[in-house]
Amino acid sequence: QVQLVESGGGLVQAGGSLRLSCAASGRTFSIYAMGWFRQAPGKEREFVAAISRSGGSSDYADSVKGRFTISRDNAKNTVYLQMNSLKPEDTAVYYCAADGNGRNWYQVLKGGMDYWGKGTLVTVSS
Repeated sequence: QVQLVESGGGLVQAGGSLRLSCAASGRTFSIYAMGWFRQAPGKEREFVAAISRSGGSSDYADSVKGRFTISRDNAKNTVYLQMNSLKPEDTAVYYCAADGNGRNWYQVLKGGMDYWGKGTLVTVSS
């Protein structure tokens, strides 16, 4: 099993920045792609960003392209989400997720992950 713990959420003004972290523990050797998803109040969970096992490939939702950057440090079993130029519509609970089965990229982007964190709340005030 793999455990994921997010941190770094909080309250920030529009235009500000936050950096989310997700620390993995347990059978970390079994982790392939990792990603961030978010769920705003009253809305369905949506894809934000994903990164391949090596870190060589990444993908972003159109709504965050150019503002968010995903990265990972495999030596520390940690994935990050740097969020800049935050907008009120970025307000949501952000979840870290990991693929433990080597799924194809399309499945990863659609949330076909095996492990999920409990989430961290990001609130952007206008």
